[in-house]
Amino acid sequence: MARPIGTGTETSVPFRVAGVSTPVRRGAVRREQLSDALVRLLLAEGFAHLTLDDVTARLHCSKRTLYALAGSKEQLVRAAVVHFFRGATERVEAAVVACTDPAARVGAYLRAVATELAPASARFFDDVAGFPPAAEVYERNTRAAAARVQQLVADGVAAGAFRDVHTGFVADVVTATMVRIQQRQVAASTGLDDAVAYERLAELLLHGLTAPPGDHRVDGASAVRASGSSVAASTSTTPTVSNASGRLNVGNQPVWK
Repeated sequence: MARPIGTGTETSVPFRVAGVSTPVRRGAVRREQLSDALVRLLLAEGFAHLTLDDVTARLHCSKRTLYALAGSKEQLVRAAVVHFFRGATERVEAAVVACTDPAARVGAYLRAVATELAPASARFFDDVAGFPPAAEVYERNTRAAAARVQQLVADGVAAGAFRDVHTGFVADVVTATMVRIQQRQVAASTGLDDAVAYERLAELLLHGLTAPPGDHRVDGASAVRASGSSVAASTSTTPTVSNASGRLNVGNQPVWK
Protein backbone atom coordinates (compact mmCIF):
# COMPACT_ATOMS: atom_id res chain seq x y z
CA MET A 1 0.00 0.00 0.00
CA ALA A 2 1.13 3.58 -0.53
CA ARG A 3 2.75 5.21 2.47
CA PRO A 4 0.71 8.19 3.80
CA ILE A 5 2.28 11.54 2.97
CA GLY A 6 2.64 13.81 5.98
CA THR A 7 1.22 13.55 9.48
CA GLY A 8 -1.17 16.48 9.41
CA THR A 9 0.91 18.37 12.00
CA GLU A 10 3.12 20.38 9.65
CA THR A 11 2.92 24.13 10.21
CA SER A 12 5.23 25.41 7.50
CA VAL A 13 5.10 25.29 3.73
CA PRO A 14 8.17 23.72 2.06
CA PHE A 15 10.32 26.09 0.03
CA ARG A 16 9.68 25.67 -3.70
CA VAL A 17 11.84 26.66 -6.64
CA ALA A 18 9.95 27.88 -9.70
CA GLY A 19 9.81 25.24 -12.42
CA VAL A 20 10.87 22.40 -10.11
CA SER A 21 8.18 19.92 -9.07
CA THR A 22 7.99 18.50 -5.56
CA PRO A 23 8.42 14.77 -4.86
CA VAL A 24 4.71 14.54 -4.09
CA ARG A 25 3.81 16.06 -7.45
CA ARG A 26 6.27 13.85 -9.30
CA GLY A 27 4.83 10.81 -7.54
CA ALA A 28 1.28 11.75 -8.54
CA VAL A 29 2.33 12.27 -12.15
CA ARG A 30 4.14 8.92 -12.16
CA ARG A 31 1.07 7.12 -10.77
CA GLU A 32 -1.13 8.76 -13.41
CA GLN A 33 1.26 7.73 -16.18
CA LEU A 34 1.42 4.20 -14.79
CA SER A 35 -2.37 3.99 -14.60
CA ASP A 36 -2.65 5.17 -18.21
CA ALA A 37 -0.10 2.57 -19.34
CA LEU A 38 -1.91 -0.16 -17.41
CA VAL A 39 -5.23 0.79 -19.01
CA ARG A 40 -3.68 0.67 -22.50
CA LEU A 41 -2.26 -2.78 -21.77
CA LEU A 42 -5.53 -4.19 -20.47
CA LEU A 43 -7.58 -2.66 -23.29
CA ALA A 44 -5.30 -4.22 -25.88
CA GLU A 45 -4.80 -7.66 -24.34
CA GLY A 46 -7.40 -8.25 -21.66
CA PHE A 47 -6.31 -9.26 -18.19
CA ALA A 48 -7.57 -12.71 -17.18
CA HIS A 49 -4.41 -14.40 -18.48
CA LEU A 50 -1.96 -11.83 -17.10
CA THR A 51 -0.02 -12.31 -13.88
CA LEU A 52 1.52 -9.50 -11.85
CA ASP A 53 4.91 -10.61 -13.18
CA ASP A 54 3.57 -10.19 -16.72
CA VAL A 55 2.27 -6.72 -15.91
CA THR A 56 5.49 -5.53 -14.29
CA ALA A 57 7.51 -6.82 -17.24
CA ARG A 58 5.26 -5.10 -19.77
CA LEU A 59 5.14 -1.81 -17.86
CA HIS A 60 8.83 -1.89 -16.89
CA CYS A 61 8.12 -1.36 -13.21
CA SER A 62 8.38 -3.26 -9.95
CA LYS A 63 5.63 -5.03 -8.01
CA ARG A 64 6.16 -2.48 -5.28
CA THR A 65 5.26 0.25 -7.77
CA LEU A 66 2.10 -1.63 -8.76
CA TYR A 67 1.15 -2.12 -5.13
CA ALA A 68 1.20 1.66 -4.79
CA LEU A 69 -1.83 1.60 -7.10
CA ALA A 70 -3.64 -1.38 -5.56
CA GLY A 71 -3.00 -4.22 -3.15
CA SER A 72 -3.74 -7.18 -5.43
CA LYS A 73 -4.24 -8.08 -9.07
CA GLU A 74 -8.02 -8.01 -8.62
CA GLN A 75 -7.93 -4.55 -7.06
CA LEU A 76 -5.48 -3.41 -9.72
CA VAL A 77 -7.83 -4.50 -12.52
CA ARG A 78 -10.81 -2.79 -10.92
CA ALA A 79 -8.78 0.40 -10.36
CA ALA A 80 -7.70 0.35 -14.01
CA VAL A 81 -11.28 -0.07 -15.24
CA VAL A 82 -12.42 2.80 -12.99
CA HIS A 83 -9.55 4.94 -14.30
CA PHE A 84 -10.52 4.13 -17.89
CA PHE A 85 -14.18 5.06 -17.47
CA ARG A 86 -13.38 8.20 -15.50
CA GLY A 87 -11.20 9.53 -18.29
CA ALA A 88 -13.66 8.38 -20.95
CA THR A 89 -16.53 10.18 -19.21
CA GLU A 90 -14.59 13.44 -19.12
CA ARG A 91 -13.74 13.26 -22.82
CA VAL A 92 -17.28 12.26 -23.84
CA GLU A 93 -18.77 15.17 -21.92
CA ALA A 94 -16.24 17.52 -23.51
CA ALA A 95 -17.47 16.38 -26.94
CA VAL A 96 -21.07 17.14 -25.94
CA VAL A 97 -20.20 20.57 -24.56
CA ALA A 98 -18.49 21.44 -27.85
CA CYS A 99 -21.72 20.64 -29.73
CA THR A 100 -24.38 23.36 -29.48
CA ASP A 101 -27.03 21.85 -31.76
CA PRO A 102 -29.57 19.97 -29.57
CA ALA A 103 -30.30 17.49 -32.34
CA ALA A 104 -26.63 16.71 -32.86
CA ARG A 105 -25.73 16.33 -29.19
CA VAL A 106 -27.26 12.87 -28.85
CA GLY A 107 -25.25 11.62 -31.81
CA ALA A 108 -22.15 13.41 -30.54
CA TYR A 109 -22.51 11.68 -27.18
CA LEU A 110 -22.99 8.16 -28.51
CA ARG A 111 -20.27 8.53 -31.14
CA ALA A 112 -17.89 9.84 -28.48
CA VAL A 113 -18.69 6.75 -26.41
CA ALA A 114 -17.92 4.63 -29.47
CA THR A 115 -14.60 6.46 -29.92
CA GLU A 116 -13.64 5.80 -26.30
CA LEU A 117 -14.49 2.11 -26.53
CA ALA A 118 -12.78 1.61 -29.89
CA PRO A 119 -9.28 0.85 -28.48
CA ALA A 120 -10.68 -1.95 -26.30
CA SER A 121 -10.26 -5.46 -27.63
CA ALA A 122 -12.94 -8.14 -27.58
CA ARG A 123 -10.77 -10.01 -25.10
CA PHE A 124 -10.87 -7.05 -22.71
CA PHE A 125 -14.67 -6.87 -22.85
CA ASP A 126 -14.96 -10.64 -22.41
CA ASP A 127 -12.67 -10.49 -19.39
CA VAL A 128 -14.64 -7.60 -17.91
CA ALA A 129 -17.88 -9.53 -18.35
CA GLY A 130 -16.33 -12.50 -16.54
CA PHE A 131 -14.93 -10.51 -13.61
CA PRO A 132 -17.76 -9.18 -11.37
CA PRO A 133 -15.88 -6.20 -9.84
CA ALA A 134 -15.02 -4.87 -13.31
CA ALA A 135 -18.42 -5.81 -14.76
CA GLU A 136 -20.10 -3.79 -12.00
CA VAL A 137 -18.06 -0.72 -12.93
CA TYR A 138 -18.95 -1.09 -16.62
CA GLU A 139 -22.65 -1.64 -15.83
CA ARG A 140 -22.80 1.38 -13.52
CA ASN A 141 -21.23 3.58 -16.19
CA THR A 142 -23.55 2.14 -18.83
CA ARG A 143 -26.66 3.02 -16.83
CA ALA A 144 -25.30 6.51 -16.14
CA ALA A 145 -24.69 6.93 -19.88
CA ALA A 146 -28.23 5.78 -20.66
CA ALA A 147 -29.61 8.36 -18.23
CA ARG A 148 -27.48 11.00 -19.94
CA VAL A 149 -28.91 10.02 -23.33
CA GLN A 150 -32.43 10.34 -21.93
CA GLN A 151 -31.60 13.85 -20.72
CA LEU A 152 -30.17 14.82 -24.11
CA VAL A 153 -33.24 13.45 -25.90
CA ALA A 154 -35.55 15.36 -23.56
CA ASP A 155 -33.54 18.54 -24.18
CA GLY A 156 -33.84 17.99 -27.93
CA VAL A 157 -37.61 17.49 -27.74
CA ALA A 158 -38.01 20.61 -25.58
CA ALA A 159 -35.96 22.63 -28.09
CA GLY A 160 -38.10 21.41 -30.99
CA ALA A 161 -35.13 19.63 -32.56
CA PHE A 162 -36.77 16.19 -32.27
CA ARG A 163 -40.24 14.85 -32.81
CA ASP A 164 -42.44 14.80 -29.72
CA VAL A 165 -41.55 11.29 -28.60
CA HIS A 166 -42.12 9.50 -25.31
CA THR A 167 -38.71 10.12 -23.74
CA GLY A 168 -39.26 7.51 -21.04
CA PHE A 169 -39.83 4.81 -23.66
CA VAL A 170 -36.83 5.98 -25.68
CA ALA A 171 -34.72 5.85 -22.52
CA ASP A 172 -35.96 2.34 -21.73
CA VAL A 173 -35.06 1.07 -25.21
CA VAL A 174 -31.67 2.80 -25.15
CA THR A 175 -30.89 1.48 -21.67
CA ALA A 176 -31.84 -2.07 -22.64
CA THR A 177 -29.65 -1.89 -25.74
CA MET A 178 -26.69 -0.38 -23.91
CA VAL A 179 -26.90 -2.99 -21.16
CA ARG A 180 -27.01 -5.74 -23.80
CA ILE A 181 -23.91 -4.21 -25.38
CA GLN A 182 -22.21 -4.11 -21.99
CA GLN A 183 -23.12 -7.72 -21.23
CA ARG A 184 -21.69 -8.87 -24.60
CA GLN A 185 -25.10 -10.06 -25.80
CA VAL A 186 -25.04 -7.79 -28.86
CA ALA A 187 -21.57 -9.03 -29.76
CA ALA A 188 -22.75 -12.63 -29.44
CA SER A 189 -25.88 -12.16 -31.56
CA THR A 190 -24.58 -9.73 -34.21
CA GLY A 191 -20.79 -9.97 -34.18
CA LEU A 192 -20.52 -6.21 -33.60
CA ASP A 193 -17.94 -5.04 -31.09
CA ASP A 194 -19.05 -2.55 -28.46
CA ALA A 195 -17.74 0.55 -30.25
CA VAL A 196 -19.43 -0.30 -33.56
CA ALA A 197 -22.65 -1.19 -31.73
CA TYR A 198 -22.72 2.30 -30.23
CA GLU A 199 -22.24 3.78 -33.71
CA ARG A 200 -25.21 1.79 -35.01
CA LEU A 201 -27.30 2.77 -31.97
CA ALA A 202 -26.57 6.44 -32.67
CA GLU A 203 -27.73 6.05 -36.28
CA LEU A 204 -30.90 4.21 -35.29
CA LEU A 205 -31.80 6.65 -32.54
CA LEU A 206 -31.24 9.78 -34.62
CA HIS A 207 -33.22 8.43 -37.58
CA GLY A 208 -36.09 7.65 -35.23
CA LEU A 209 -36.05 11.01 -33.47
CA THR A 210 -35.57 13.35 -36.40
CA ALA A 211 -38.56 14.19 -38.60
CA PRO A 212 -37.81 14.04 -42.35
CA PRO A 213 -37.41 17.44 -44.10
CA GLY A 214 -40.79 18.90 -45.07
CA ASP A 215 -42.64 16.48 -42.79
CA HIS A 216 -45.72 18.51 -41.85
CA ARG A 217 -47.96 16.57 -39.55
CA VAL A 218 -51.74 16.86 -39.76
CA ASP A 219 -54.41 16.19 -37.20
CA GLY A 220 -56.70 13.17 -37.32
CA ALA A 221 -59.61 14.97 -39.03
CA SER A 222 -57.32 16.30 -41.76
CA ALA A 223 -55.89 12.84 -42.28
CA VAL A 224 -59.40 11.40 -42.66
CA ARG A 225 -60.37 14.12 -45.16
CA ALA A 226 -57.19 13.53 -47.12
CA SER A 227 -57.83 9.80 -47.10
CA GLY A 228 -61.41 10.31 -48.29
CA SER A 229 -60.28 12.52 -51.15
CA SER A 230 -57.74 9.92 -52.19
CA VAL A 231 -60.37 7.17 -52.18
CA ALA A 232 -62.79 9.28 -54.19
CA ALA A 233 -60.10 10.02 -56.75
CA SER A 234 -59.18 6.39 -57.09
CA THR A 235 -62.77 5.18 -57.50
CA SER A 236 -63.38 7.63 -60.34
CA THR A 237 -60.71 5.94 -62.43
CA THR A 238 -61.69 2.99 -64.61
CA PRO A 239 -59.55 -0.06 -63.84
CA THR A 240 -57.97 -1.92 -66.76
CA VAL A 241 -56.17 -5.22 -66.96
CA SER A 242 -52.85 -5.56 -68.71
CA ASN A 243 -52.84 -8.86 -70.58
CA ALA A 244 -49.07 -8.83 -70.85
CA SER A 245 -48.35 -8.51 -67.14
CA GLY A 246 -51.50 -9.79 -65.51
CA ARG A 247 -51.68 -6.64 -63.35
CA LEU A 248 -54.74 -4.66 -62.45
CA ASN A 249 -54.03 -1.02 -63.31
CA VAL A 250 -55.82 1.81 -61.52
CA GLY A 251 -54.82 4.99 -63.29
CA ASN A 252 -51.05 4.81 -63.68
CA GLN A 253 -50.47 2.72 -60.51
CA PRO A 254 -50.20 -1.07 -60.96
CA VAL A 255 -51.75 -3.24 -58.25
CA TRP A 256 -50.89 -6.94 -58.07
CA LYS A 257 -53.94 -9.24 -58.08
